[in-house]
Amino acid sequence: MNQPTDEKRIHTGELNRRDFLKRVGYASAVALAAGGLGLAFYDWKGPAASEGQKALTGLGDYTPRALASGGAKMAIIRGTDRAAMFAQGVKALGGMESFIQKGDRVLLKVNAAFATPASLGATTHPEVLAAVAGLCFKAGAAQVLVTDNPINNPDSCFEITGLAGAARATGARVIAPRAALFSPVSLPGGKLIQNWPVMAGVFQGVTKVIVVSPVKDHQRAGASMTLKNFYGFLGGRRNVFHQDINGIITELALLLKPTLCVLDGTVSMMTNGPTGGSLSDLKDTGTMVVSTDPVAADAVGVELLGRSLADVPYILMAQAAGAGQADYRLLNPVLLDTRA
Repeated sequence: MNQPTDEKRIHTGELNRRDFLKRVGYASAVALAAGGLGLAFYDWKGPAASEGQKALTGLGDYTPRALASGGAKMAIIRGTDRAAMFAQGVKALGGMESFIQKGDRVLLKVNAAFATPASLGATTHPEVLAAVAGLCFKAGAAQVLVTDNPINNPDSCFEITGLAGAARATGARVIAPRAALFSPVSLPGGKLIQNWPVMAGVFQGVTKVIVVSPVKDHQRAGASMTLKNFYGFLGGRRNVFHQDINGIITELALLLKPTLCVLDGTVSMMTNGPTGGSLSDLKDTGTMVVSTDPVAADAVGVELLGRSLADVPYILMAQAAGAGQADYRLLNPVLLDTRA
């Protein structure tokens, strides 16, 4: 008989406060052990753009061929089993083979910003990462890479969130940030991303990009979902962009055109984002979005948080800039329920 996961035990009340605190304490110990060397070499200021290096204009267009054939662009799946939800969602869009072909080198952009357990909802859930990576390999991918530029020490973040373990279990490879991966980028027409260090080196040889994000509250931006996840490509003193958070997210939406976006709202962080830290911040919202349009995906996420587009200005701003469709219903999303 399968044993319930900690997350399921949390939401059914089977995992009491003492057990939870013990797990968090253990995770912190793992962080110190796993990240010890990483702490010594990690540059907390972030790398600077190389002097004299010609600035790139973006990170690439990885739009899937499925769009050219007129296939479905979005699936909204209800349920509680993340692996089943993703499998059904991508099947409704034509199957993983519509997005990943034999020999592809796939980059999975996760949110690994904080060194906290997956049960707190601040980062991409390892179950989703495992499901996406597994189907990429099944479709014939030659390599699957997993990356982010976390706020906390990268080694600790990937280990404690469970993302490193999920990558190892599926055969994917984690690419942690290092100075050599950053190059200056100047977004054409951009006001903020001008000669700014961006983790462009991780895209070398990549043929497909999938963005895998949680749904959560964000104190400054209103919400952190797919487009805010792009923030993890930035290097340097990126906190300076907080004064124009909607502007920077809008520009990030133009920096990259991903192959597929997976927005996990199985459990959403409703308050105290983006870090959270308490189970009381979370709510079972039982939804996952699989979409080729990051703006549309985030528009669904806004509804899961009980908010309107006016509460999260960058979504309409990204639409106006040409990054996607804020009225996701115009995409005629396929609606599925894995609980049936």
